[in-house]
Amino acid sequence: MTPKSNLDHFYQLNQSHSLQTGRSHVLAHPTGIDTIARSLAADNIKTKIAALEILGAVCLVPGGHKKVLTAMLNYQEYAAERVRFQGIVNDLDKSTGAYRDDVNLKTAIMSFINAVLNYGPGQENLEFRLHLRYEFLMLGIQPVIDKLRKHENETLNRHLDFFEMVRNEDEKELARKFNHEHVDTKSATAMFDLLRRKLSHSTAYPHLVSLLQHMLLLPHTGPNAQHWLIFDRVVQQIVLQQEERPSSEIDPDSQDKTSESSLKLQDPDIAPLQIDVKKIVKLLVKEEELVAARSRAEDLERENSEINGKLAKKEQELDLRTQEKEDLETSLARMRERLEKESANLSQAVQRAMNAEMRAEDLQHRFVSEQQERIRLERLVTEGSIPDDQKVAGLQGCNGQVSPPPPPPPCKLPPPPPPMMAAPPPPPAPGGLPKISNPNIANQPAPPKLDAPKKNVPQPANPLKSFNWSKLPDSKLQGTVWSELDDTKWYNSIELESIDKLFSAYQKNGVANDGSIEDLRLIGKNKTKILSVIDGRRAQNCTILLSKLKMSDEEISKAILSMDSNEQLPIDMVEQLLKFTPSAEERALLDEHSEDIDSLARADRFLYEISKIPHYEQRLRSLHYKKRFQLTVSDLSPRIASVMEASREVARSRRLRKLLELVLALGNYMNRGARGNASGFRLASLNRLADTKSSAAKGTTLLHYLVQIIEKKFKDILFLEEDLPHVKEASKVSLGEMDKDITMLRAGLTEVNREIEFHRSSGVPQPGDRFLPVMSEFHAQASVRFTELEDQFQNMKTRFDRAVRLFGEDGAVVQPDEFFGIFDGFLSALMEAKQDNENFRRRHEEEEKRARQEAELKKRTIERKSKEGLLNSVAKNLGLKSSKSSNGSGQRRQSGGRRRSQQQR
Repeated sequence: MTPKSNLDHFYQLNQSHSLQTGRSHVLAHPTGIDTIARSLAADNIKTKIAALEILGAVCLVPGGHKKVLTAMLNYQEYAAERVRFQGIVNDLDKSTGAYRDDVNLKTAIMSFINAVLNYGPGQENLEFRLHLRYEFLMLGIQPVIDKLRKHENETLNRHLDFFEMVRNEDEKELARKFNHEHVDTKSATAMFDLLRRKLSHSTAYPHLVSLLQHMLLLPHTGPNAQHWLIFDRVVQQIVLQQEERPSSEIDPDSQDKTSESSLKLQDPDIAPLQIDVKKIVKLLVKEEELVAARSRAEDLERENSEINGKLAKKEQELDLRTQEKEDLETSLARMRERLEKESANLSQAVQRAMNAEMRAEDLQHRFVSEQQERIRLERLVTEGSIPDDQKVAGLQGCNGQVSPPPPPPPCKLPPPPPPMMAAPPPPPAPGGLPKISNPNIANQPAPPKLDAPKKNVPQPANPLKSFNWSKLPDSKLQGTVWSELDDTKWYNSIELESIDKLFSAYQKNGVANDGSIEDLRLIGKNKTKILSVIDGRRAQNCTILLSKLKMSDEEISKAILSMDSNEQLPIDMVEQLLKFTPSAEERALLDEHSEDIDSLARADRFLYEISKIPHYEQRLRSLHYKKRFQLTVSDLSPRIASVMEASREVARSRRLRKLLELVLALGNYMNRGARGNASGFRLASLNRLADTKSSAAKGTTLLHYLVQIIEKKFKDILFLEEDLPHVKEASKVSLGEMDKDITMLRAGLTEVNREIEFHRSSGVPQPGDRFLPVMSEFHAQASVRFTELEDQFQNMKTRFDRAVRLFGEDGAVVQPDEFFGIFDGFLSALMEAKQDNENFRRRHEEEEKRARQEAELKKRTIERKSKEGLLNSVAKNLGLKSSKSSNGSGQRRQSGGRRRSQQQR
């Protein structure tokens, strides 16, 4: 076909295209627009102009715009161009020679480009116009347009102005979307900064980062560089489809299938992939909703679990508060009872005090009268106004005994009757009279005390060991055998030097090698004398203790006086020190050698040093109690708490009740006669379940069977141990030991209080003596803590008794270690039986597996032998058919051999 004929056809096509019917036929033809687009490859300029005019006009027709874009894509393949619109931009740039033809062609091209950009989807869709314009700009259309301005053609310039005007408006609108004055679409850095600022605080930013990360992984060179083209086309398709009808306008729950199908076909440009962006977005939205719903469900489930946990805790707290209320009511009743008892005791004490005051006044009057009578009698004796025999009779009437010759003894009044109060009477005052608290009476002059005449006893050459006797007071010697004895006459007959050597108080540093004892006085010139007046074994043990303490006597005394404020004395050392409290005899002996204190042994010096501490033994016992108190309380508190908690747990455990019901059902089913038809059983029977052995299954007991039932039907009972976490600790508690500890604490507080009162009435303390402030503070704190502990102990016994009686046991007989030991032992046996059942099941499964393997092996062996027999039979038959004659003689020989062997048998 010649260029002239092509041009004629385009003229005719232009005329028909101006008519509605002709335009419809052209659009309906499957390859009509493609054929027109291929005419752009013609060399005839007028043919190109006519084709461009037709294609531009088709862009204005509904449905024609996309056909033109498709035709241009087909033309790209037909003309072997790199990209779409490449030939059109090249024709726009190159010159054809003839000015008029050249201007007309360039005007037609710009008219076509403006039609492609601004009609069809480009009429309303900014993104579509930008999409196509970017395609032309990538081909370098902007420098070409600048060059076309040189033609100075009005018509051409009008098309150029329209192109640039629309471009400027589109770029301004795009910049407004980013709140920016201008978007430099030529700079990748500027565009990325805009995207980053726009998406940095949105949920889309992680996806942008992910895109960039994966773009870094795309190949940059080589044949795989087309990946970037695919990526570009897919993004273009997503942008155009998305903006055709925003996804926010799509109702995910809409049932309009026609609308959905129409969305799938509304691609304004060629789609590189057969994907429906709207559908994918819809699925992604649903996926996000599903993920959100699943997350919400998990949150609700977690919240539900937390609420259930809180509910369980609230129920436990309710049970605890209920129990605390009951305990408080019990404590209140006990305190009310104690208050009434204390009030009664106080009333009695007040009454006793009043009676004591009355008795004291009576005694005072009697004492004054007796004193006056005594003075009168003494005056009569002194003046000699009565005979001597009457004097003696008068004095005998006063004290009931005859006194030795003058000076006369003091008159002794008869002892007063016992007081009304239960407290022991005060020690007698000097002169044998009772001690009176009244200062007027106390200040009365006491009669002079007469000492016994000092005996003429020789002095030993060196200090001697003491004879531990009990000396009779001089007041009790009258009328006894001792008043008739005279020991001084025997000193001349006794070898006193032998006594000095044999019973010297010094230690055996002076023993010679031959066993004789040298004169200690001579040895003392060369060696230091070590004096010991206490028992040897006791002194040795005391010395060992002091070596462990590693403290001087002065430091030990200061520590005891200060009540060990610096915590230098461990409690075990204090307990050992109590064993070395100096007795009265030891004090007397040590006082006799106070001048030779430096010569005393280590233990003697220590005992002498501490003997100067007032109330040393009571002070040391108070210190020992102070140190032991917190240890005892710390030991008692968890034991009390464990019994209280265990009592509450066994009383409130639903799993335990269900277990007891199950055991009761088994027992009533198995027992008949007197043992059957039971409504309850002793808890100790739980540990006898293992004694009932199965007669059919070796190693199986009733306890194993119970575990099997629980695992099959009542799995919740397997978690019984979680309901009873304190039972194991409570099973180790002895109520008797706790009673002893409580009694010890109570008695110790009483002793400490008595010692505090003694020190308060003793006047000014020694320097460094801190007993009163330290122990007063301790007693106040310990009394409060002991009261709390005692209340807890009483609450524990009440709660334990209630729990014991709840199970039909006798609270007066059953102890915590026995009661909770039943549950602890049963839980252990239950877990052991469960483990036994698991081991039995495992062995049974292994035996079954082994049996199956043996059966399978046996089956395979039989099959293999069967196959071998079949093959042998076939081979034998085949051998007979091939060589029947040769085998005949052999068979006869074999049959003859068999007959001979049978005869031999």
